[in-house]
Amino acid sequence: MALLKVKFNQKKRVKLAQGLWLMNWFSVFAGILVFSMGLFLKIELRKRSEVMDNNESHFVPNSLILMGILSCAFNGFAGKICYDSLDPAKFAKWKPMLKPYLALCCVFNMLIFFVALICFLMRGSLDSTLAQGLKNGMKFYRDTDTPGRCFMKKTIDMLQIEFKCCGNNGYKDWFEIQWISNRYLDFSSKEVKDRIKSNVDGRYLVDGVPFSCCNPSSPRPCIQYQVTNNSAHYSYDYQTEELNLWRRGCREALLSYYSGMMSSMGAVILLVWLFEMSVMVGLRLLHTSLESIANPEDPECESEGWILENSLKDTFKSALENLKKLGKFNQVQAGAEGAEGEEGGKTPAITTVS
Repeated sequence: MALLKVKFNQKKRVKLAQGLWLMNWFSVFAGILVFSMGLFLKIELRKRSEVMDNNESHFVPNSLILMGILSCAFNGFAGKICYDSLDPAKFAKWKPMLKPYLALCCVFNMLIFFVALICFLMRGSLDSTLAQGLKNGMKFYRDTDTPGRCFMKKTIDMLQIEFKCCGNNGYKDWFEIQWISNRYLDFSSKEVKDRIKSNVDGRYLVDGVPFSCCNPSSPRPCIQYQVTNNSAHYSYDYQTEELNLWRRGCREALLSYYSGMMSSMGAVILLVWLFEMSVMVGLRLLHTSLESIANPEDPECESEGWILENSLKDTFKSALENLKKLGKFNQVQAGAEGAEGEEGGKTPAITTVS
């Protein structure tokens, strides 16, 4: 028994073709939207590529760009088929292509669904990428004279100001690295010498943070140096008082920003996928309803359209049997080739008579 069998007359077939033509052009605009989202996400990721450890995060925008281009191509082609289906003479040239095209549509829709899932599941990979990238970026914060790293200070400062964050996981991350360049240290000072000697790696570590960690909305002037020294500031206790530094780490801030963006894009792509699935189902009904016309010379006669010619169970069994037959055929071919090779390898014995 056919799956989702529907009876059509000429009027219904024309309405279906016209509706699908319109839906395909809406899908083309949806493809442009997906392409634009991928391009926007790629630009946003490239803006902060210095604080990302690898290029894995670009898999999502690249996939969106590809899906957008394919959506425009597939739906533009389907729109042409639906338009020509109104004329039996024009539709005849598309008949041999429809089954392979519908198979490609199935693969394409699976890919769209996969990309939508990736948008929701990319958070873990993005988290590790940002954690390592920010850690490396903070190490290079002081290298303002090193080629290739001279803009890292500006990048980190602008990032902390824009996203209202400090450090990788928090402001205390700055205590563990030397973020002040040696060119700005007075090595004749006893304090500087003592700090460097007290560190195993010979780094100048301070309980201070860059100015970009300061919260401008705080009523108290920014305390960015000697943050943990209560005696260095009047009426101050860093453990109990609300510090005038950004509490949130930049990894969390960036992860929240990009995850929210990708989740929104994933929801949009799921809607596009549902729309594409409805277009594919409609195109299949149109295809089968036109093919099942009993008398092609009488376009006004009734016909039937369906999604699958047999039930889902029978179709699955038939597909498995075809795969088994294909496997057996390949084995027979391989065996025949092997036998031919053995026969070719045998050389006849030649007896010489003297």
